[in-house]
Amino acid sequence: MAKVLVTGATGFIAGHVILQLLEAGHEVRGTARSASRATPLNTILGDYSGKPVNIEIVEADLNSDAGWAEAVAGMDYVQHVASPFAAVMPRDHDELIRPARDGALRVLKAAKAAGVKRVVMTSSMAAIAYGWGDARPNPLTEEHWSNSDNLKDNTAYTRSKTIAERAAWDYMAGEGKGMELSVINPSAVLGPAMSRDLSTSLEIITQLMTGKAPASPRVGFCVVDVRDVADAHVKAMTVPEAAGERFLASGRFMWMSEVADVLRESFPDYRKKLPRGELPDWLLKMMTLINPPLKAIVPELGRERHCSNEKAQRVLGWRPRMEEEAIIEGARSLIDLNVI
Repeated sequence: MAKVLVTGATGFIAGHVILQLLEAGHEVRGTARSASRATPLNTILGDYSGKPVNIEIVEADLNSDAGWAEAVAGMDYVQHVASPFAAVMPRDHDELIRPARDGALRVLKAAKAAGVKRVVMTSSMAAIAYGWGDARPNPLTEEHWSNSDNLKDNTAYTRSKTIAERAAWDYMAGEGKGMELSVINPSAVLGPAMSRDLSTSLEIITQLMTGKAPASPRVGFCVVDVRDVADAHVKAMTVPEAAGERFLASGRFMWMSEVADVLRESFPDYRKKLPRGELPDWLLKMMTLINPPLKAIVPELGRERHCSNEKAQRVLGWRPRMEEEAIIEGARSLIDLNVI
């Protein structure tokens, strides 16, 4: 089949992309910040899939030019999944923006020089749904772009995703002409983890199931299963009509209290830890002093951001799982891994 490079191969989404590429018969190479991650990664992928996995890992970092030419050499496609995501948002937004933007451009330039046919880039719903204030469209679609200049309706992370994706499209309109780009914009990615090296998005479940919140904050998000996000990446790589397009990979909007209800019903042993009722906004803000990851959700209090996945279904033939399955399988994996 094809030879595919997956950047950030040790990540949550990337692991599922790798396994689905291998299942489809493709040859996969990955990148990581250290080549020493190859053996543990292959072990994790093999244990999860129940089949031996032995992909090559090339050392490459988003903050450096070193390694990228070697990583893309001989590749037909690139799945650029790597991007910084901090559990605690930095005060200096450039700590996330610079590696996200410059890293995307490094990968695109290396891919172009190597004659890669198409790059599939992982962006985010964050590049679509933020900076609108109370004037955000309902539903949001791929035609919409976040306004990264509106700091009251953005975090360092949401700004980094918008700026990085815009930089990628600007590159493709100029120097990158002749190579194809498709972009996947996932919402809150839940679903099964493969190891204890967890995605920041799974903090949603760990916060709820470990009793860190006495009640559910007035926060919500659109839910999508990591396996479906990976499926969208693989489809966007080969579907001809996906070239030059971005795709929202998302399910329906759910309040945190709804997620807690799903967990309470499915995991009765955790009912005492799971929050009941609604947490006042002022109390959540006080809790950030002792639980810093909660700072990331303060700007989201009371905000609803709905989006449409019609384009992904129509163009890619994408059919996502129910949101409840993503929540349940994510929690089950955290229990099996002794995280919660």
